[in-house]
Amino acid sequence: MQFTLTGFKQDLGFRVFSFERVAADRTRTPCSIRADLALVRTYGIRVQELPLLCRSFLEQHDEGIDSTALIFTEDDMRLHADSCAATRNAAAQKRKPPRRPQTPNTGAAWRAPAVITKAVS
Repeated sequence: MQFTLTGFKQDLGFRVFSFERVAADRTRTPCSIRADLALVRTYGIRVQELPLLCRSFLEQHDEGIDSTALIFTEDDMRLHADSCAATRNAAAQKRKPPRRPQTPNTGAAWRAPAVITKAVS
């Protein structure tokens, strides 16, 4: 099954995404998924990520669901936030350690000493 985003609308504190479920025989079935925007902010999920998250939710839960109106639940948001945090932590572990802080004498070894001349009056 493939899912194609056809649009979204705002319904009070929810964003409702409309998708078309395209079967192997090219039949199209409309479906929608609701996401609570207050929970999205709570879990640090960007609004721009919601359409892809909803589509992946539909793809994962497609086999056992016959309903055309679904809800992106708090548990799903928590799972996504936890996986993002784990990815960030793994990336932080791979980073190189910070370099030594710069001192005021940085570069003094290759610079010529400053020559101070007195003005003759």
